[in-house]
Amino acid sequence: MTPFRKGLLAAMAAAILLIVGAMAVTSLGDYLNEGLGLRTAAMLSFGLTVAVLVVLLIAAGDGLIGEIQFVLPAFFLFFCFNFLLIAWVF
Repeated sequence: MTPFRKGLLAAMAAAILLIVGAMAVTSLGDYLNEGLGLRTAAMLSFGLTVAVLVVLLIAAGDGLIGEIQFVLPAFFLFFCFNFLLIAWVF
């Protein structure tokens, strides 16, 4: 492992610890204890699904036209998965 990768790994670990520490200090856990409703879970999952699929479609490049028949059902299934997961976990 190169020194650059070790430094990058250490920086990522420090950033994660900083984020977790900030959440603990600001008592963000009290805010999340109320839970999310189904409407909020649906909106969050729609935004997450659109963002992920836009990134994937940009990465697809020239294959976008030929892949549309696979993208539309995948969008629906990914939305359902995210919706149920967000509603269940939060």
